Amino acid sequence: MPTPLPSYLLDVTLADFLPPSTIPLARRLPSITLAGRDIPPTHHLVLFPPASRLSALLPDGTDPEQSPGDPFVRRMWAGGRINFHPTDHPDFKMLGKRASCLERISDVAIKGTPGDEKIYVTIERRVSQSGHRQRGLDLQRSGVEMVRRCLMQDKYCSIIEHRNIVFLRERSKDMAADAHKKPAKILKPQQSPTFSHILTPTAALLFRFSALTFNAHRIHLDKQYCQETEGHRNLLVHGPLSLVLMVELLRRHLAGVGTTLIDGRISVRSDPITEIEYRNLAPLYAEEPMKVCGRDKGEGVWDLWIEGSDGGYAVKGTGKTSHNYKGLRSPPPFRSLKLESTARESVSVPDTTSSAPDEPDPAPRHTLEDAEEYGKMPLAS
Repeated sequence: MPTPLPSYLLDVTLADFLPPSTIPLARRLPSITLAGRDIPPTHHLVLFPPASRLSALLPDGTDPEQSPGDPFVRRMWAGGRINFHPTDHPDFKMLGKRASCLERISDVAIKGTPGDEKIYVTIERRVSQSGHRQRGLDLQRSGVEMVRRCLMQDKYCSIIEHRNIVFLRERSKDMAADAHKKPAKILKPQQSPTFSHILTPTAALLFRFSALTFNAHRIHLDKQYCQETEGHRNLLVHGPLSLVLMVELLRRHLAGVGTTLIDGRISVRSDPITEIEYRNLAPLYAEEPMKVCGRDKGEGVWDLWIEGSDGGYAVKGTGKTSHNYKGLRSPPPFRSLKLESTARESVSVPDTTSSAPDEPDPAPRHTLEDAEEYGKMPLAS
């Protein structure tokens, strides 16, 4: 599937941690000159990264843009909500054109007793595909201010995301050591999942995801810092990485359920994911197994959750899909990649440079053996 380079690299990074799927992984770098392919849900998370200089980063390696400042120097990703194509706006597709992201702080709340306050910051991100005319307006040719005004209207947005970040007070080394020794509260799921998959995140996986998201937060990279400053026993799995894993496994399950062979061609029923809401309840650690689960509640609603190594809830969420059948679809041929460079201020605009495309490969017909090669099988428990 033609995707921008960060999305392709995210697929490659996750490949060894996910079960086989009817959704094929490109065998060579895809071309963004093939228009009209959807960017997978949550893959926008590796687009529009913060562009702060290294000298501007805070001591824990985080971006300073949303930080309230001292003494609230620790941050955690608490959860969020994403709406995909929230109105009748087209999906977020790779068109080899400009895309825009408007980021703003939409809410701030202070909770807790004096001396133990926490600051909750909600960050809103609005993403639009700008490579074609939308409702009579050509965003590709519009200036930054015009794009900003348009993105404040839902009708122009392909994705609307709300991220909930919590900022906490600094811990002394003694407090961090005590926190490390405290037994965790465990709340175990009572329901059985429709699908599940167990994986063990590694330090290398966390490093790659940090690189893809331009995230230098030391809780994902520096074990000693985690233990002595934050009070954790090992590197922490990123909140957005947990989200990507939940959504990707749901997407693979839907594709597996809806895939059949008709007239020698692979037919994929498309139940696009339209909304995801989630909360991070407990830390997930590198080198410890985690179980990603989903349960069909009917009518396109899914309970999603991740269990930590203790079997308790670490992440809990709800996904929604819309039933839609798009008929026969052949896995696309893959060609060379046109590279992307990204710049981001208050409005982010990834641009693509021009290069001569390779000659397209002929679109093959697919057989039952092809379906087996793509891993047509249910998710493993």
